[in-house]
Amino acid sequence: MRVLVIEDDGELAEAIGVGLRQEQMAVDVAFDGAAGLERALVTDYDVIVLDRDLPGRHGATTRTTAASPSPRTSGRPRRWATRGSPNG
Repeated sequence: MRVLVIEDDGELAEAIGVGLRQEQMAVDVAFDGAAGLERALVTDYDVIVLDRDLPGRHGATTRTTAASPSPRTSGRPRRWATRGSPNG
C-alpha cells in the first residue's frame, strides 16, 4: 500500500511515517499543501493522510483538487484521513 502524509508538523509526520512503514507501507511525506498536491497529482496513492491546517494551501482545497481526475494518475478512488479543526 502506498501512502502520502501531508503534515506540516515534522515530528508528527515522522511518527506517522514510522508507524506506517512498520506495517510495510510505502510512505511519502509532504510538509505543506502545495507540495502535497504536487505529489498527489503525479503518484497513485492508496491513502492520503491530510492535515487540514496547512501552510501554503489549505487542506480542504488540497483534497478537493487532488480528488479531481488527473491525466497523470489512474483516477481510481483514494481513501482520505484528515486531521485538524473542522472549522479551520
